[in-house]
Amino acid sequence: MTQALSTREQRFHDLLASCGSTVVAFSGGVDSAYLAWAATRVLGARALCVTAESPSYPDHHRQLARRLAREFGLRQEVIQTTEVERPEYRANPVNRCYYCKRELYGTLTALASARDFAFVVDGSNADDRSDYRPGRQAAREFGVRSPLDEADLTKADIRELSRRAGLPTWDEPASACLSSRIPYHSEVTPEKLRMIERAEHVIRELGFRVCRVRHHDAARARLEIGRDELPRAFEHGMRERIVDALRAIGYQEVAIDPRGYRMGSLNEGVRLHPA
Repeated sequence: MTQALSTREQRFHDLLASCGSTVVAFSGGVDSAYLAWAATRVLGARALCVTAESPSYPDHHRQLARRLAREFGLRQEVIQTTEVERPEYRANPVNRCYYCKRELYGTLTALASARDFAFVVDGSNADDRSDYRPGRQAAREFGVRSPLDEADLTKADIRELSRRAGLPTWDEPASACLSSRIPYHSEVTPEKLRMIERAEHVIRELGFRVCRVRHHDAARARLEIGRDELPRAFEHGMRERIVDALRAIGYQEVAIDPRGYRMGSLNEGVRLHPA
């Protein structure tokens, strides 16, 4: 570990200690997993790791969060969130994430207040500052802290620290809520989210680590595969297996994007600014 990373890690631990007690927004992804693990190491039972269940969250991450809680002794609770029932969320505007995070942070801050926890913390990191993240507005409104960001820890830092801690999430592919697969202004529904989740599960079962099933109207799927895995998707017989599997789920048209996976590809052509 470099001295600079060691310094940032210590700053991060000091920030957690200064919180006194925290409710951790624990989705099971790379950042929140490391945050939950570190908060538990620093604060013990004064760190409550809360995982939200809703149709918009991938079950893969929920199961990963449960596994981490068991294996690393995290104090975990599971709550239900209902953002998919909100008309403003279902309408899927460009700032859809704001309404999702408003639902989540509102629920977590109410829980923290009722249980006498001092802060709610989330897994935003230093790299997120330059990305379009409308959910950050909701975080500010509810006073949610981001210790990883405050300590200037990047995604690469968090992966390295997670690896050193023995967390299985250290090389977990980046993920996002399932609604991010639906183009803006196309309604988000539980039925679409279930189709997307089933389709991505099938692709992982075929051995692909990084995939996004972009769900377009009229049940059209545009599949993005990790660029290092993309040649395999076009191998003889594999493309047919992918198309047949997604059609069995209900997609009428299936296309494999030859450009491969790009983070936030549905933002292309939309004028966005960092939140």
